[in-house]
Amino acid sequence: MSLEKPHSRAKRTGIEYEEERAWVSFYKRVGNDLALATEVLSQLESDPEIKRSHLALYLCCKESLRTHKVRLARNKRIGQFVRWIAGGMFTRLFVQWPQALHRGLRQGGDVAVECLPDIDKHVGKEPAMEKAEHLTQETRYATAQADFRQQRSTSAPEPPDSTVEAKASTQSEAVRRTA
Repeated sequence: MSLEKPHSRAKRTGIEYEEERAWVSFYKRVGNDLALATEVLSQLESDPEIKRSHLALYLCCKESLRTHKVRLARNKRIGQFVRWIAGGMFTRLFVQWPQALHRGLRQGGDVAVECLPDIDKHVGKEPAMEKAEHLTQETRYATAQADFRQQRSTSAPEPPDSTVEAKASTQSEAVRRTA
């Protein structure tokens, strides 16, 4: 053993003990709690003696504030990127793509019509229409039609002037066909 007297520990009072525990808890919480870091930093900057005795705590507070500032800048950049992507997607999805689809369908319809075969006037005609044209050219049909119109005109009251002109033009057609 040494001849020197062992250093006796100074007995701390309960208040000093609690004060030290509080400072230790500040070291632990200051990294996660921005409000606490700001408050502790303002207290340390106001008293140079406490700042000197708790320099590590001062630096932890500074680091916490700097980390928070960097985190805010990063979140801002991410938010701008997300808004840019979402805005671009919205524009593409709801504005540009429907317009492109409309243009494509319109041009595609023109192409489809061009791909259809040409229809000749006589080829591919409805058979009933051909038969009706053939019958109207026969003299027997033309005379029957003229007789029918004559019977109808004698039994019906006088039509207005516009129908008289239409009737006259159809009768002249029937007469031309019979001739």
